Amino acid sequence: MTWVAPDVERIAEPKVADERPMLQGWLDYHRMTLLRKCQGLTGEQLKLASVEPSNLTLLGLVRHMAEVERWWFRIRAAQQGVGTLYCPPESPDGDFDDIADADPSEDFATFLAEIADADKAVADLALEHTFFHPRHAHDISLRWVYTHMIEEYARHNGHADLIRERIDGATGQ
Repeated sequence: MTWVAPDVERIAEPKVADERPMLQGWLDYHRMTLLRKCQGLTGEQLKLASVEPSNLTLLGLVRHMAEVERWWFRIRAAQQGVGTLYCPPESPDGDFDDIADADPSEDFATFLAEIADADKAVADLALEHTFFHPRHAHDISLRWVYTHMIEEYARHNGHADLIRERIDGATGQ
């Protein structure tokens, strides 16, 4: 039986809330929006590139967002000693580049697990919590991470719209 990306229930973002629930609500909304762009597609369709010469695929976006969830929430903010998922030093863009032999069902499960692990990693950290970012050589707050992740998802969800439309003509929210 051919694997198909499952249907996704997306809960609307909060309209009135304190800052942390508002940020979490928008992040969760965008997380599920990415998966909604994939629902109903086969693994092979998820591996279809947008348009040459780009290698951007829906599966690559799912893998990339799992990677950045881990990077910002677990590795940076919570300082957990976990490695990367898809981007070892020899393949720094492996989340996008190493798609041919990827298992979409496994990658979707990894994405969902990484979301749960990311949320758990920062659950007890205040938005004012800061950490030093060695490449940029300055402190960054958890509040910045939430805002950045919402922006990152919004940008990539726009890419996902175009890729999905190219695959089967589907458009939507």
